[in-house]
Amino acid sequence: MTGTGLELAGVSAAYRQAPVLHELDLRVARGELLVVLGPSGAGKSTLLRVVAGLQPATTGRVLIGGRDVTDLRPGRRNVSMVFQSYALFPHLTALDNITFGLEVRDVPRAAARERAVTAATAVGCAHLLDRRPGQLSGGERQRVALARAMVREPDLFLLDEPLSNLDVELRTETRGELKALHARLGVTTVHVTHDQTEALVLADRLAVLRDGRLEQLGTPDEIWRTPATLFVARFVGSPAMNVVPAGGPLTPEGIPADLPPDRQLGFRPEAVRLGGTGTAAVVERVDVVGEDAYAYLRPDGGPVLTARVPANSRPAAGTTVRVAVGWADVHVFDAAGRRVAGR
Repeated sequence: MTGTGLELAGVSAAYRQAPVLHELDLRVARGELLVVLGPSGAGKSTLLRVVAGLQPATTGRVLIGGRDVTDLRPGRRNVSMVFQSYALFPHLTALDNITFGLEVRDVPRAAARERAVTAATAVGCAHLLDRRPGQLSGGERQRVALARAMVREPDLFLLDEPLSNLDVELRTETRGELKALHARLGVTTVHVTHDQTEALVLADRLAVLRDGRLEQLGTPDEIWRTPATLFVARFVGSPAMNVVPAGGPLTPEGIPADLPPDRQLGFRPEAVRLGGTGTAAVVERVDVVGEDAYAYLRPDGGPVLTARVPANSRPAAGTTVRVAVGWADVHVFDAAGRRVAGR
């Protein structure tokens, strides 16, 4: 990937005069698949709308392929958007839905249909072209929506939570198809989601948003292994990362003696070990998920901790166990929630 596919330079935006995005700087490489991840209200969909030209930026610039499109109307930006709701015309067939955007741009009908068949074949819905949306399943409608986006041959794909209406099995299947499709097409893509598994699987890089600001930008591995803030550490991961104060009640094995007491210590559920001579904790409940079990433990005077353990060796609720964690598995954050260098 060379060159810039999309750049946001100091972009702010508001909704009904309430600020949503705050001087956002973001660069997406040409051909990259960037996933924007964040909770509801983080500004994810607003970011897409500003890029697409559906909502104005109050400050800053939007550049697509090096071209400043900040003041261009949506039709001149050469972007294609796939919505969560699919946004298909119910009275048109799948074929007519796919070709609609081309025909209103005066592409000859025969050429438009040829391009539609090519796009539909690429996403696996060529056999559905004579059906209307009401005759299609959610996954089939999503494929038609993707084909409609592809057929324009855009400089940029914008995907607004396109898998959220699918059931779990179909979402997993379509996720793999999306990743393979992006690898084939190589078009710069911005994919918005609140689903962290979807984000970690799909992304070349992840942008984590919080309250309209960029918390961290990095590869999925970087986000997982070296979260830049306490918010990222707890938002990415299910169950969430455990967080305890440096002063106790759980003292990691090997913790430096000179660690400032205002530090926050984070460690994932799989880093928690049960048994030995660790800190005593009461098992409040245990959730079994297939081969894994999640034990929720409360040390005396401390917050509830989550431990991921094999289901066949899980502790019983109401019992007392010993809890330990090694210093090598601990992430350290300062009082403001920022990651401490080297940890």
